[in-house]
Amino acid sequence: MTAAFQAGDCVIYRKQKHLLHPSQQARGIYPAPHGDYYSYCVDKFWRVIGVQPDRTVVVCTRQGKQRAVAADDPALRRATWWQRFLFRHRFPSLTPAESGRPSQGIATS
Repeated sequence: MTAAFQAGDCVIYRKQKHLLHPSQQARGIYPAPHGDYYSYCVDKFWRVIGVQPDRTVVVCTRQGKQRAVAADDPALRRATWWQRFLFRHRFPSLTPAESGRPSQGIATS
């Protein structure tokens, strides 16, 4: 069952990364079996701009970029009330222009 997202919702996207040096926000850090790389997850704090008819959620990142993510992606979840409170400085704020229709240049994740 997927959550029904609406414009303005705070969401958290868990992104898998593979790099030499995990960041401080990294979770679930595992070294590569035969190398110097690490595999880990990082939480991305985004805000929903809109939902398209094909069940794609358009979100705004902290740097103002727009991404399109499938609504049934298991890495995407709605932030709980305490996550919205604790991480309120990490969620982007929407301006009235962004809360309307998204622009044409949307990147997909």
